Amino acid sequence: MANSLRTRFISPGALLPFILITTLFFMWGIPNNLNGILIKQFMKSMEISRFQAGLVQSAFYMGYFVLAAPAAMLMRRFSYKTGIVMGLLLYAAGCLLFWPAAIIGNYGFFLMALFVIASGLAFLETGANSFISLLGNSETSEQRLNFSQAFNPIGSVVGVLLGTVFIFSGIEPDESTVAAMKIAGEYPGFLQHETLRVVQPYMGLALFATLWALLILKIKFPNFESESEAASGSKGRFSDLLHFPHFWKGVLAQFFYVGAQVGTWSFFIPYVQDYTGQPEKIAGYFLTGTLVAFGIGRFSATWLMHHIQPNRLMGWYSVTNVILVGFSILFPGWIGMWAIFFTSFFMSLMYPTIFAITIKGLGHNTKIGGSIVVMAIIGGAVFTPLMGYIAEASHSMAIAMILPLIAYIYIVYYSFVGAKNGI
Repeated sequence: MANSLRTRFISPGALLPFILITTLFFMWGIPNNLNGILIKQFMKSMEISRFQAGLVQSAFYMGYFVLAAPAAMLMRRFSYKTGIVMGLLLYAAGCLLFWPAAIIGNYGFFLMALFVIASGLAFLETGANSFISLLGNSETSEQRLNFSQAFNPIGSVVGVLLGTVFIFSGIEPDESTVAAMKIAGEYPGFLQHETLRVVQPYMGLALFATLWALLILKIKFPNFESESEAASGSKGRFSDLLHFPHFWKGVLAQFFYVGAQVGTWSFFIPYVQDYTGQPEKIAGYFLTGTLVAFGIGRFSATWLMHHIQPNRLMGWYSVTNVILVGFSILFPGWIGMWAIFFTSFFMSLMYPTIFAITIKGLGHNTKIGGSIVVMAIIGGAVFTPLMGYIAEASHSMAIAMILPLIAYIYIVYYSFVGAKNGI
């Protein structure tokens, strides 16, 4: 019976590829959540506004948007393995670019490096999510993808801890101190030192990504039927996707979800500092805590899906987040901070569940469909600077949380109504 259950969950002989690809979910969680640290750090070391700092996420998620379709085309022409190795090498290259960017001290150079990193992650996410979904019985695709995605928040926690420990110096000079440093000629050196602090974590990530690419090259991957499309003449077409209404509703749900997640985590530290007065390192540890809650939510959701239909579980979690984000808007302060903190637990199952439901039943259109779902990550590029602009215009980080509120309201609709054709 145990062997039968394992066969249902993972295809026979595919355990090692499953482990290697599941590790990728951990690996891309690190740079994704280092961005929240970078936003705060660049506001200090580059002396930029919240709107300008929000462009960190715009550059990052634009990489996903631009490269997701080419990634799908490359994997359709060759294989998932080819695309994943390409993604890891781009990931490593983008991390290495942080070194010259820091030496030059140019914000635009950093944005370019982030774009390259995200280009690599577009290959990884387009390949890994679809690969895991197909690596077993279709009835367990949501559970399997939630299990693999549960390792993503572990990477997220590692990323925030790396940033909090190695990037944040804990030095936050007030206006009078800055003025004194300028008079003494020490301020440019201080800014350069703060900028250089971002290099070390990214050099480590570059090494890790390169080694993992070499390891995957040596492992034999299963050959799915959809990877023989060229031989069969069934390549999948964009126009075919027009016949799947649940697919397009799912793409929009993913756009809103990623926008809500990225926007919330990007400005969590400023929210904590604005309304509780905590220093950057303490705020960073609170961000670490909310990502731990996210990880617990992923693992627990995988278990709960054995008993509750995935879309219904996501629907009730979305309703809970509508309430929690409402509290963060109406009661800024410690109450609002804890409300935002716990949204991470309830948002945890959304990305993999939306992804799995959205691509279900697409057949030979799975790769191109998966790439479009990954392109929906552009929501992170839209929400973050827009939230920064709203916060500056209204002088309230709490008011900016209205965008995640709108996002969760749509996900409630998708969970209970829009996803039905994909269940």
